[in-house]
Amino acid sequence: MKATLITGASSGIGETFARRLAAEKHNLVLVARSENKLRELCRELSDKYAITAYPIALDLSKPESEKILFEETEKQGFEIEWLINNAGFGSMGYFTEIERERELQMIDLNIRTLVALTHRYLAKMRERKSGVIINVSSAAGFQPLPFMATYAATKAFVTSFTQAIAEENRPFGIIVQALCPGATETRFFDNAGMKEPVKVKGTQTPEQVVEAALKGVKKRKTTVISGLANYFGAVLGTLAPDRLVTKTVAGVLRKRVEKDKQ
Repeated sequence: MKATLITGASSGIGETFARRLAAEKHNLVLVARSENKLRELCRELSDKYAITAYPIALDLSKPESEKILFEETEKQGFEIEWLINNAGFGSMGYFTEIERERELQMIDLNIRTLVALTHRYLAKMRERKSGVIINVSSAAGFQPLPFMATYAATKAFVTSFTQAIAEENRPFGIIVQALCPGATETRFFDNAGMKEPVKVKGTQTPEQVVEAALKGVKKRKTTVISGLANYFGAVLGTLAPDRLVTKTVAGVLRKRVEKDKQ
């Protein structure tokens, strides 16, 4: 059975992808840690759109989790036509004050798992000479970000990695996209350990981000920066000297980090 695999599917951008693609009659394999919410979402989408929506409750930051996921989709007979690597999280604070294991877990999920799943499913897409991979990166990856150092670095990797394999696989008819949203109305700031979100002009809804991604797929775009403000911010971030960018960002975020410590 042909299906779309979405990680981090129980909320935010992942859930929005699931709802939008279910409405377009994609069969779904949805992956997240939240088993109850995942099962409820699958039941809802299956009933509403007469599709197959299969839940897999799994913590993808754990060792061997990507292997377990791949083997389960193979066992269930799913042919993954679309892969949406959305699972990930961030952190904010002084690097030395953030829990070390949490930072390493972020690297495992944001990078290691994404690379492993891309490698596993891309091989089969090449055999079929068709497929779509959307790796959810971030506008944060276009410049170094003090107080979000590890997170921004993982997203810089995701964007670079995605752009490279997109060109490798263009002759095989496979679309590979780095989706780079900016501030979005999700639980990102809560999960990053912030008491309240950073107020950012141009904050988007998950629906706007998903719409930009799907338009990008139709146009076979390799990099999609969601939102005009985020696009100009990313461009300026790449053109301006890193020292200027880091100093400016540090000036803004230092106040927020200090406020959260109070």
